[in-house]
Amino acid sequence: MSKGQSGLGKSTLVNTLFKSQVSRKASSWNREEKIPKTVEIKAIGHVIEEGGVKMKLTVIDTPGFGDQINNENCWEPIEKYINEQYEKFLKEEVNIARKKRIPDTRVHCCLYFISPTGHSLRPLDLEFMKHLSKVVNIIPVIAKADTMTLEEKCEFKQRVRKELEVNGIEFYPQKEFDEDLEDKTENDKIRQESMPFAVVGSDKEYQVNGKRVLGRKTPWGIIEVENLNHCEFALLRDFVIRTHLQDLKEVTHNIHYETYRAKRLNDNGGLPPGEGLLGTVLPPVPATPCPTAE
Repeated sequence: MSKGQSGLGKSTLVNTLFKSQVSRKASSWNREEKIPKTVEIKAIGHVIEEGGVKMKLTVIDTPGFGDQINNENCWEPIEKYINEQYEKFLKEEVNIARKKRIPDTRVHCCLYFISPTGHSLRPLDLEFMKHLSKVVNIIPVIAKADTMTLEEKCEFKQRVRKELEVNGIEFYPQKEFDEDLEDKTENDKIRQESMPFAVVGSDKEYQVNGKRVLGRKTPWGIIEVENLNHCEFALLRDFVIRTHLQDLKEVTHNIHYETYRAKRLNDNGGLPPGEGLLGTVLPPVPATPCPTAE
């Protein structure tokens, strides 16, 4: 899922991330035209291929927020959408004759786009992330990072990390879920150096040194999206699609989904066998025998 205020290039970056028009599949739109504004939550299925391995991916494009005069509780539609996907999965899970493979529409990762102000996070960003971090893995991303100098970018990243820590906002990878020392060492480096990823998105190609590259043309040259000297797009792509893909899914299932599931079943608890969760027939729970003393 991509989330952030309007005009930060969420749809463009998602297209760049998967080297395809994944966030706009309308046949009426082509690469040369300007990407239309997102006006509703839209989930689009896509298959990406990496080294001969195919992976089905769903990209959830969301409308920008924060444009209204009253932005109170503007995170609620997103939180509701994420919880609805948990509910769908839970409903399938508690069925007596459940499917061998339950369709998984749960949101495993939310790229949260931060405006490159160079100052501090807006109160609305902090409030939004505070709510979303409880239900989904949040990866903070500084959008349009080419608008800042290297010094400004470094200082802004430090400031964002500090503000998230002071406000008790946990972004992925969360410290308490590091499984071993190797995980902790690797993730500490990501948390302290890479986060939030400062990226530039573009789905336009240019010729640089005889090669076609994705980039943004400026009066002083071309900013190459996949060049680590220009931005951290390549780091973000590897992080999401390669190194941490499985872990994102596991944290979603074992932490966020389990928290939702426990709460829902607890709210529904104490009912006799029969009509249960959202009209689902719940089977009686067998009594667990107490362990005998040796």
